[in-house]
Amino acid sequence: MTSHHLAYLFGLAAILLWSTVATAFKIALGFFTPLQLVFVATITSIVTLGAMVIFQGKCKLMVQQFWQKPSLYLQTGLLNPFLYYLVLFKAYDLLPAQQALALNYTWAILLPLLAVPLLGQALRKSDVISAVVAYIGVVIIATGGNITSFTFEQPLGIIFALASTLLWCLYWIVNTKDKGDPVISLLLSFCVSLPFITIALLWSQSLPSMSPSALAAGIYVGLFEMGISFVLWLMALKKAKSASQISTLVFLTPLLSMALIALILKEDIARATFVGMGFILSALALQQVLPKLGSPHGKDQTPA
Repeated sequence: MTSHHLAYLFGLAAILLWSTVATAFKIALGFFTPLQLVFVATITSIVTLGAMVIFQGKCKLMVQQFWQKPSLYLQTGLLNPFLYYLVLFKAYDLLPAQQALALNYTWAILLPLLAVPLLGQALRKSDVISAVVAYIGVVIIATGGNITSFTFEQPLGIIFALASTLLWCLYWIVNTKDKGDPVISLLLSFCVSLPFITIALLWSQSLPSMSPSALAAGIYVGLFEMGISFVLWLMALKKAKSASQISTLVFLTPLLSMALIALILKEDIARATFVGMGFILSALALQQVLPKLGSPHGKDQTPA
C-alpha cells in the first residue's frame, strides 16, 4: 500500500473515531460529572500514550523534552486537558449533543483570528469573511432559528461551548512554541494536568463511579477522543504528501456525528442545527478556498 493510500486510511480511521465522541460524551455524562469524566479520560489517555512512548523506546526523550521547557507543559497541561475538556463536557452536559458539537466546531474559524494579536500574523480578508459566515451559523443554532427574538434556551451551555473553542485555540497557539515529538508533548501535557484535575476533584466532588458501564464510557472517551485518534491523525499527516490532501476529510466528522446522535441518542436534529451547521461548514470551506482564489500562488496576501 502506498503512502498516499495509508494517509487516507489513517485519516479516515481518525475521522470515524472522532465522529463517535459527541455521542460518547453524552453517554459518559450520564454516569459522571464533567470533572469526573475529565479525570477518568485523562488517566486513560496517559496509560494509552505512555504505552506508545514505552513501545517506541522514547522514555529518555520524554524526560529530556520536559526539562527543556517545563513551564510550557504547565501551560499546555492546564489548557488541555484540564480547562478545555472541563468546559467542553460542561457544555455537553447542558446542551443537546447536536448544539454542543456544532458550536464547538467553530474553533477552526477562531484560531486564525486569535493568531493575529497573539502570534503577530496578518489578518486576511478570507478569515474575516469566514468568521462572519460561521458566527451567523452560531446565532442560528444558539437561538434555535429564532434570530429576530434573539432568545436562548440554554445561555450558559452556549457560553461554555463557545468558551471551549477559545481554550482550544489558546492551547494550539501556546503549542506553536513546542518543537518536540508531538505524542510526547501531548503525554506531558496530560501528565502535568493530572495533579490539578485530581486536586480539583477531591476538593469539590467525590471520586467517580467504578461500575463497569461507567468506566467503559469514560475509557472510551479517553481512548478515542484524547489518545488514539490524535496519533492516527498524526500518522495520516506524516504519510500524506501535503496536509491539504486529507484536511477535507475533517468535513465528514460533523455529518457522521449528527447521524450517530440521531441514531443512538435519539435526538431529533433541529432544522436550525442543520442550517447553522451548513453556515459553519461553508465558512470552513471559504477559509480554504478564498486564499487560493485571491493569489496566483495559492495564498491570500491581501490584508483585511
